[in-house]
Amino acid sequence: MLRRLKQLIFVKGTSSLLAPASQESAIPLNDPTLTDAYLSGWFRREDGELFEGFPINAEDSVLDIGCGDGPFASFCAERGAEVIFADIDADKVAAIETMLKGSPARAILPLVTDANPIPLPDNRVNKVIAMEVLEHVADPAQFMRELVRVAKPGAQFLITVPDPLGESVQKKLAPAAYFEHPNHIRVFQREEFTHLIEEAGLIIERRADYGFYWSIWWFFFWACKQDLSPPWHPLLESWTSTWNLLLSTPDGPRIKKALDEAMPKSQAIIARKL
Repeated sequence: MLRRLKQLIFVKGTSSLLAPASQESAIPLNDPTLTDAYLSGWFRREDGELFEGFPINAEDSVLDIGCGDGPFASFCAERGAEVIFADIDADKVAAIETMLKGSPARAILPLVTDANPIPLPDNRVNKVIAMEVLEHVADPAQFMRELVRVAKPGAQFLITVPDPLGESVQKKLAPAAYFEHPNHIRVFQREEFTHLIEEAGLIIERRADYGFYWSIWWFFFWACKQDLSPPWHPLLESWTSTWNLLLSTPDGPRIKKALDEAMPKSQAIIARKL
C-alpha cells in the first residue's frame, strides 16, 4: 500500500513529460510535484535522462524491477527502449502492459515475480532500475546478486532507498505497519547502502539525495487521516502550494537543493557493472 503512494508521487504529472516540448519549456513549472522532481534531476527529457547521469536510448534494454504504477517504465518506453517491467503485483504488471501497448518502446516484456530468482537469463539487460525496493526485501544481498546476474557487463544501475534521517522521523509519526512486512522492513544507513552496492561488484558513478518536499509531505500525511488517493487533504494541498511558491522564486532552486541535502526523502546511487 505504501509503495503505491510512493509510485504515485512520480506518476503525478508524468504524462505531460511524454509530450513533445522545446528545450526552453523543459522545466514543468505548472505542476509543483513534477517541477520538484525535475529540479532533483528526474525526467530530463531534453537530455534523454530518466535521472541525471542515467540516460535512456532506443538501443537500451531496461529492467524496471518493482515497477509499481510504471512511471519509470513509461519514460523508458517513450525513449524507444526495450522495457522489461517486473513486480510482485500481477494487477499492476497487467495495467502497465496495457498502458505501454502502442508506445514507442521497441519491445515490452511483463514479468510477475518476487525476484528470487528473476526469470531472465544472464547478461540480458544493460539498464536496471530499482526504485524504493530494497527496503522491502528480506535478503538485499541476494536481491542485488540477481540484478547483477541479469545485467550485461557495462550495464548501468539506478537504485534508490529512503534516507535514514527521514525514516527516523517516520518512526515517531507513522503507524507501526509502515515498518512491517510488506512495507519498510529495514532502514539503510548511507554507508550501508554504499557497501551493499559495492559488495555486489558494482562501481558507483554518482550519489544523490533529494526529496525534502516529500519528506515533509509524508510527515503531514499522517496527520490527515485519509486514504492513499486524491483528493488530498487541504493540509497537503497547502504544503504543495507553499512549496510551489518557493520554487517559483529566483532563489527557490538553491534553497530546495540545501533542504534536499539536509533532509532528503531518498538516497540514490547510479552504478555500473564491470
